[in-house]
Amino acid sequence: MLDALAHTLRSRPDRPAVLGTTRSGSVRTKATCGELADLAEGYARALHARGLRRGDTVGVAVRPGPRALAVLLAVHRLGLRAAVLDPGAGPDVLRARLALARPDLVLADATAQAVAGWARPLARRARLALPDLAELGGPVATVGRRLPGCAPALATDARASVLPRAVDEDGDAVIVFTSGTTSRPRAVVHTRSSLAAGMATVTGLVRPEPRSPVLGGTFFVLVPSLASGAPVALPARSPRVLARQLRRLAPQATYLTPPQLRAALAADARFHGRVWTGSAPASAELLTRVRRAGACEAWGVYALTELFPAAAVEQAEKAAFTGEGDLVGAPLPGVEARPGPGGEVLLAGPAARDRYLGEEPEPWVRTGDRGRLDEAGRIVLAGRCKDMVLRRAENIYPGLYEPALHVPGVELALLVGVPAGDGDERLVAVVQPHHEADPARVRAALAGPLRRMGTARPDALVLADIPLAGRSLKPDRAATARLAAARTTVGATEAGR
Repeated sequence: MLDALAHTLRSRPDRPAVLGTTRSGSVRTKATCGELADLAEGYARALHARGLRRGDTVGVAVRPGPRALAVLLAVHRLGLRAAVLDPGAGPDVLRARLALARPDLVLADATAQAVAGWARPLARRARLALPDLAELGGPVATVGRRLPGCAPALATDARASVLPRAVDEDGDAVIVFTSGTTSRPRAVVHTRSSLAAGMATVTGLVRPEPRSPVLGGTFFVLVPSLASGAPVALPARSPRVLARQLRRLAPQATYLTPPQLRAALAADARFHGRVWTGSAPASAELLTRVRRAGACEAWGVYALTELFPAAAVEQAEKAAFTGEGDLVGAPLPGVEARPGPGGEVLLAGPAARDRYLGEEPEPWVRTGDRGRLDEAGRIVLAGRCKDMVLRRAENIYPGLYEPALHVPGVELALLVGVPAGDGDERLVAVVQPHHEADPARVRAALAGPLRRMGTARPDALVLADIPLAGRSLKPDRAATARLAAARTTVGATEAGR
């Protein structure tokens, strides 16, 4: 698919590739096909000139857009693997992830480096000349506009560098971090073939047509659309601007997360063509609202980092379902599903991840979701087996952040999810102080760790005794979540206030 995209970009250089939208909703071309192809080639030459070779790892902390896509195309061409980095995850988590991936080079835009500015003192102590993400010893290069204090720019004019033949064999393609702890982070490894299979499935599902725009911001939306000759537009962050964007673009297909859909609907957005949503549960009621707002079809997509996409269901089918559980649809072509121990849904197929970084390959993906296959072979979910909290389409793993909450004066601390309506959750930190601890001092001591959680910062902080269960008296997460729900309903203190 990426090879097909490269060919499409070169064969139609003057056509729009990535579209931008102003606050008024006006549409403009951010990059043509030819410009995107030139940028990708420039990055590939620059990476090759720096000595990066097949199998090396490149950390990527670049905001979605033409540059991020060009970087990934360059990485693919050279047979490198990309480790996707999120500076918003917080310093402790990011350090652990960098230590696991051990990138040979980190590519970061100015915004990512500003977010990761906490690393500068560490870099100086380690006698590194580069700021921010370089504290583990690997070099950093700035992609895009370079601001004062950023790492040196990645030169894209290395014309003297002769590019080798494009790699066309299988191998590791991308590392995406998921669960784990700060001491033992976990990362999914996709190969070139598993990425290709996933994007081929998306193409068959969405059926993008040439020239008509597609609205969406994920890699699995951008690549199949562009490869099919359809220009893509990144969704505006503001719901009101997004509503204007939808009106001006009239996209043939739209991919938004459920929180984005809810915000757009609240801004009186009107939809066009087919609408897809995933990354979080999408209720039949939400899909019905999207249809009523103009979409000819509204689809919920069941997908995981380990296998994207796995199943899909259209609004009419989901609304007609009267059984227990959440119908997410029949497995897509090539995807196998079966129940595992404890009723956990297991998935396999060509688009499944190869392995977790540092572990052996596994044929079956453990989803962490309890569920079953109904008489029609469709997947019906019945809740999650794992502790992951899903907030605004972001997976938050409590084990990453709970250790930081054990400041002086704290006995126990848990992060739990509290239902917030329509499949979303609020993240609540429940902290049990020592019996004689001063609550005000505990709150003050927690302020720093809470700030350092980045995008995983809790919505609320509750000081209370954590329920225990079992012979070993382990913390009872389910009971703690119920306690958090009751306390936040009556008005818990917002985290960090």
